[in-house]
Amino acid sequence: MRIRNAFPVFGLIATLALAGCSTNSDRASLEDNAAGPTVQTAQIFDDAYGVRTDAGYALPAIPIQRVKPEFRRQIVSYETTERPGTIIVNTRERHLYYVLPGGKAMRYGIGVGKQGFAWAGTAYVAWKQEWPTWHPPKEMAVRKPDIAKYVEDGMGPGLTNPLGARAMYLFNEKGQDTLFRLHGTPEWASIGTAASSGCIRLMNQDVIDLYSRVRPGKATKVIVIQ
Repeated sequence: MRIRNAFPVFGLIATLALAGCSTNSDRASLEDNAAGPTVQTAQIFDDAYGVRTDAGYALPAIPIQRVKPEFRRQIVSYETTERPGTIIVNTRERHLYYVLPGGKAMRYGIGVGKQGFAWAGTAYVAWKQEWPTWHPPKEMAVRKPDIAKYVEDGMGPGLTNPLGARAMYLFNEKGQDTLFRLHGTPEWASIGTAASSGCIRLMNQDVIDLYSRVRPGKATKVIVIQ
């Protein structure tokens, strides 16, 4: 079932979010940003990026040795007062933390919004979708006429869809759609960079794992920090 975003947005978020969640070739290297905190890794999942079939789609293997170790899925020590199940996105580090019990977190490498499309705040996962349909906003179609055909009918699910294998939709405390997403991407090489038009992207194998852990509702708090 296709669900269109029809909720109003708010303040600055409305201005930034209109960029949508497309891919973009303008990338800023992580090396241009300050390094994140040193953490102790308890387990790294290098074997999680092979070929897999999901809902009839054949996800290709990711050449994980070409991805920096810090951006591969791993369990790390992570002290926080937030309760387990909270998602904390550190855009400067290019890391997403899913808080686990016992001072641990599952950490994923992410791609973030390029300059001018970044956002920070608190939200929650209102709903989530496997192999979503992508509806770029009209403002994006003005900038990129080649995607205008997808504004109304959307781009159907598939290996080249900018939202990848999964999408989780972030709403604010008033129940309004922020237009920001946690989603997959077929562009694994963009992880660790500022490449998107605002949304938080993960490698498809990672977003499938995160999706399986997240329960939609206001109890699933998402904190995005810069």
